[in-house]
Amino acid sequence: MTTAVELKRELRAGIRAERIAMSEDRREEARTDLTARLIDLVRTREARSFSCFLPTRSEPDTRGLLKWAASQGIETLLPSSLADGLLEWISPSGEGTVRGAHGIDEPLGEPLGPLAIETVDLMLIPAAAVDRRGNRLGWGRGYFDRALASMTRRPAVFAVVFDHEVLEHLPTEPHDVPLTGVVTPRRTLRF
Repeated sequence: MTTAVELKRELRAGIRAERIAMSEDRREEARTDLTARLIDLVRTREARSFSCFLPTRSEPDTRGLLKWAASQGIETLLPSSLADGLLEWISPSGEGTVRGAHGIDEPLGEPLGPLAIETVDLMLIPAAAVDRRGNRLGWGRGYFDRALASMTRRPAVFAVVFDHEVLEHLPTEPHDVPLTGVVTPRRTLRF
């Protein structure tokens, strides 16, 4: 019998391989469409502040949204992974990035602590996949699961994935926190 943990591991491996194989032309098309869709979500929700993430090479590219938000004076918090498994939130200075835990780029800026996330109007988080019931498959380290579970005030939470990563059903575990919605280059779904 295959467990949820084993199924998640297999799904992550397949999604990671698909993302790595994606052509640059397809990435550029997705980047342009995703930026428009994310800006529309921020505007529709009238968010004056939001959290987001700096993408790895294979993740959906959020940098267009971050650039737009900076030009609009919208407050943005970006995560930094701490050694204890928590996320610290940083108000980016715009002066670049440093290589953080797990080789992921993190912004230079003012560290605000793990609880700063409770002040934002909207959260945009990475995922490997999302199902139509609002379940998120992360990358297995649990940083965002812990952050979401610890919040006393949780704003709307949308995962950001590619279109083909919205699946019918994902295996779940008790610690998984359901999402408000998902944003892909072609659509925004609310759960």
